[in-house]
Amino acid sequence: GPVAGGLLTEVDWRWVFAVNLPIGIAALVVGRSALPKPAARETGPLPDLLGALLVIVSIASLAGALVQAPDQGWTSGETLLLLAVAVIGGAAFVLRSLRHPRPLFELDLLRLPRFGAANAGSLLFGVAFSIMLLSNVLWCQEVWHWSALRTGLALAPGPALVPVVTVLTTRAAQRFGQGPLIAAGGVLFAGGMVWFAIFASVTPDYVSELLPSQLLTGAGVGLALGTLVAAGVHAVPGHRAATGSALVNSVRQISATIGVAVLVAVVGSHVDATSHHDFRVVWYTAAALSLVTSAVGARLSRGRGQDPERTGPAAPKEAEVTGRALPQTS
Repeated sequence: GPVAGGLLTEVDWRWVFAVNLPIGIAALVVGRSALPKPAARETGPLPDLLGALLVIVSIASLAGALVQAPDQGWTSGETLLLLAVAVIGGAAFVLRSLRHPRPLFELDLLRLPRFGAANAGSLLFGVAFSIMLLSNVLWCQEVWHWSALRTGLALAPGPALVPVVTVLTTRAAQRFGQGPLIAAGGVLFAGGMVWFAIFASVTPDYVSELLPSQLLTGAGVGLALGTLVAAGVHAVPGHRAATGSALVNSVRQISATIGVAVLVAVVGSHVDATSHHDFRVVWYTAAALSLVTSAVGARLSRGRGQDPERTGPAAPKEAEVTGRALPQTS
């Protein structure tokens, strides 16, 4: 991904967005033939469209406030207005989701202990991951003055390590559970961020500065990111897997938006060698968030084997959690 992005940017940065079209078309073609087809199409009213608008406005306002605050000022009228819209929109979305018959997000599912913990971990780790990804690109290009292609090559070891670690630890997840892998992944990721925060200098030294950080964060992502998603999806009853996975992936997307906004809020829109201190702040912030994710993994480890929601006898218990009867869907 980073290398392909660098190559496309060397041609024209617009191709970075256009390349998604053939990838999307290929996914549709393969998906139609490879994915299982439902026995019957679900009918009924659409999910809450006003709720969708409220969550979009809330997250967009929060991101806008964080991004513009360094230039406009944290106490400026525009920043305070955006923050107020974010808070009011978020509160209205939560209240509407709790009362609507077909909410966009079934927030009651978050009261299931393991599901709520996994989503909290996904949110925290997603923010840290986004900070790491964009900050490394900005550092290489704006501080070290590397080209987009050279930056992509420099950042390739981390992403390349993710699938390798994921495959190699599959049996460990089955044997020891998801919690220990999430905890270990958070610690490794934090170690990678701390390493770069300590050793990064304005004079490039890839082997001793960025490469060790890439290897540590890549191993951490391979252990934690996909495992958090799996932990969230597995924590809901089987007949609610689609709803649960939708909420899990929505949390990941929201965390990416927040992570980028936090990075811009701290570093600012003008990045150069004088931004070294600000970069250290966001790197340590990402490390701290990752360590909290490790604590979430430890909590999931303690609760292993105590999450009966996917079994038949626990269906009444889940109905008590959500406060209403749950439809049995295929």
